[in-house]
Amino acid sequence: MVIGCGVRQFMVRQPAGEIAKRSIRIKDEPVPSIVGGHNAGIINGNEATPWPWQVSIQTSRGEHFCGGSLISTNWVLTAAHCSVQTGYHYVVLGQYDRGSNELVQVKKIAKVITHPIYNTQTDYNDIALLKLSSAVEMTSRISPICLPSSLTNILPGTHCVTTGWGVTENDLNPRFLQQATLPIVSQAQCRRFWGKNTITDAMICAGASGASSCEGDSGGPLMCESSGVWYQLGIVSWGHKSCSTDRPVAYTRVSYFRKWIDEIIRVN
Repeated sequence: MVIGCGVRQFMVRQPAGEIAKRSIRIKDEPVPSIVGGHNAGIINGNEATPWPWQVSIQTSRGEHFCGGSLISTNWVLTAAHCSVQTGYHYVVLGQYDRGSNELVQVKKIAKVITHPIYNTQTDYNDIALLKLSSAVEMTSRISPICLPSSLTNILPGTHCVTTGWGVTENDLNPRFLQQATLPIVSQAQCRRFWGKNTITDAMICAGASGASSCEGDSGGPLMCESSGVWYQLGIVSWGHKSCSTDRPVAYTRVSYFRKWIDEIIRVN
């Protein structure tokens, strides 16, 4: 099956799940999370599997601990702070309902390549690539997301979407994939919240508008749509410890690292 990147396939209907608050990793302590999130795939009242590049990174016991996104047949993009390890962790693709027998693909991880100047204290350069042990079979449920060019500049106020299975307010381990729509925040505004030395050009901010990410879902995508095609603009990195809805969340800016991504894939 030939499927282009960034294409959503609305084919699989799932049983309805409860509306929940989604979450991501935080700087200090775990706090329950996304305020304003809802079940991924509720399109005109029907649940679907509309994010075919979303992956679940799991332990050998099947425990989800980080998200990621499929960017080609052999590569997954995630956050460096997820600390993925070969031999201990696996990538699950094509999953939406973690409590059902879906047609998923489970892949071992052959290589973990973390950005060479990732800083564990500041989360600067919070990006990693996972090379899968074998190629993914593309299906209506599994396909890659497009990456922006290194020159991509998204306007503040643009509404984008973030997804994942992170900790929720009512369910510590949500069964269904969650999503939230967040506006892009300008660098100047984000620096007013977090400080000019905290937010670098390698980050992109979103939120501060009644919805927020919190602990969980690290490594998952922040994605924006253009002419019917979805592009991954950010990687879930960090947010406020109290999950404040009036503070933006920081994501790793994918366009900033596009040349590094291309080079790693080329030589590996």
